[in-house]
Amino acid sequence: MAPETAASEAASNEPQARHIVYCGVCTLPPEYCEFGGTVKKCQEWLEKHHPEMHEKFYSEGMSPMVVSYETSRDQKKVPSPPPLGFDSKMSTPLIYVRSLEAVAATMSTLSVDAQKRAAKDSQKKEAKAAAAEAKAAEAKAQAQVLIKRVERNKRKYVTAVSGLEAHGMDLKKVAKEWGKKFATGSSVTKTASGGEEVVVQGDNSDEIFDWVVDVAGVPEDNVDCIEDKKKKAT
Repeated sequence: MAPETAASEAASNEPQARHIVYCGVCTLPPEYCEFGGTVKKCQEWLEKHHPEMHEKFYSEGMSPMVVSYETSRDQKKVPSPPPLGFDSKMSTPLIYVRSLEAVAATMSTLSVDAQKRAAKDSQKKEAKAAAAEAKAAEAKAQAQVLIKRVERNKRKYVTAVSGLEAHGMDLKKVAKEWGKKFATGSSVTKTASGGEEVVVQGDNSDEIFDWVVDVAGVPEDNVDCIEDKKKKAT
């Protein structure tokens, strides 16, 4: 056997890398979204970003976890739960096949009480997730962004901004963007209270106020500007 042929066959027998999609809401693979408390939002995300997978998992009321499995080579049934990738005992990837018969078979094994409990648990998870989301939205609506103009030696200033993270902003990315925008030094530093703030060299308080409101979308009522003057020595 020619070396090229042997190398080609060896390469074809090696497991191939498999792309796995993760839900943008719960961060789990779509097959497992139903175990979280954000099933509806997960479905909406999947339908928007991966319509083919949404059709496969949720069409005609099918559940993504009620499945039968077969190999692409010998159609052999696999009774065990699906691995998240390649089965080392097989030379080909598993194909996940959804069927209404599997749904009916699984549901028939559950008692009426068990089905009610499962539905109740699902409702509790969704209610808990909705309450957490509402609480986070309320906290965000009340979160204040503080822009502080701080006087240094010889009438030099820096602008310190805190409270950005409460509005979902990455402080390091903001500091980098402001450094480029204002062509000056900009970094994330620790505050006396243990939090973090973005400190920009120079007096850029007005420009930063406009950026926070117009670009970041923080309500103007949630942004406060103050001046921190250096105390004169007595």
